[in-house]
Amino acid sequence: MPKDLVKLKSVGMEMSSKNRSASFLMVDQSVRLISRYIPSGLEIMNLKEALKKYDWLDDYMWKIVEEEGDFDGYFIRALKNSRISFPVEACLYLKRIKTQKVHNIIIAEENSEIDIITGCTSERLSGLHLGISEFFIKRGARVSFTMIHNWEKDVEVFPKTGIIVEEGATFINNYVLLSPVKKVKAYPFAILEKDARAFFNSIVAAFENSDIDIGNKVVLKGKGSCAEIVSRCISKGGRVTTRGYIVAESEGVRGHLECRGMIIGGGTIHAIPELEARNPNVDLSHEAAIGKIAEDEIFYLMSRGLSRDEAVSLIIRGFMDVDIKDIPDILKREIEKAVKIVEKDLL
Repeated sequence: MPKDLVKLKSVGMEMSSKNRSASFLMVDQSVRLISRYIPSGLEIMNLKEALKKYDWLDDYMWKIVEEEGDFDGYFIRALKNSRISFPVEACLYLKRIKTQKVHNIIIAEENSEIDIITGCTSERLSGLHLGISEFFIKRGARVSFTMIHNWEKDVEVFPKTGIIVEEGATFINNYVLLSPVKKVKAYPFAILEKDARAFFNSIVAAFENSDIDIGNKVVLKGKGSCAEIVSRCISKGGRVTTRGYIVAESEGVRGHLECRGMIIGGGTIHAIPELEARNPNVDLSHEAAIGKIAEDEIFYLMSRGLSRDEAVSLIIRGFMDVDIKDIPDILKREIEKAVKIVEKDLL
């Protein structure tokens, strides 16, 4: 159990009432813990139990992503007009079995607000994690979803995510990859309705023999909707492919892609930004940059009294600092902790 606790903490899990509204833990294919610490406004249970309780939930199953089978996961719902005070945490832990399959459904009812931290980790040195998540962000709701990964080096990870953001709603997605991993392929897909907003932020480090292929696709379907996709990736001997694709279908929409990559001691980074306008009255932009740590920056910091390692550490920390909008300080602190762990491994 102590080893398990170390793993859980490495992906931001506390499994206690302090600074959390609820906790969910799934080990392999078994739900081990569901705890709710607040009195009202939130529902959390395993998905199969939720399907038994609510007939209407069938209408949400496999609505955004292609059906792949019958397996369990978590069901999280923020009730109408609720403000969930602390983040909900959920951990998916690959411990004994070779393949873990998970299906999650998250619903934020009208004018609700909820923050979710999900941590994915493994004890197995090799294995396969298949995680499917479907988000339904109703009118005027706000959801921030922070995913922190810390896998063993021979694990393969293939999450699939679909998001529907209704009128005037906001969805914020943060992805942090902490450790060496064999392969990750993730490409969340979001549809934004009128005046909806979505922000996707990723912080990724690819170590030797890691193959990371991540990205986001956003369809600006409703008038006045807007999206931003920002990625920071570092390669230290690994391969990174980072994708961003924004489709503007309606007038008055705005979208921006930003990808910055840094290569430290080998590896490759391939940035693929794509913009598609189907209406003349849109505002779409992108920028991408890939390089290495500049020696003159290191020299300047060393001239100010820092050692070389301290200078490189400071540059890496600054590079991986992403200004994430509209998330509470507690989530910012979790992301900062994750970045510090990566930073030590990169030196």
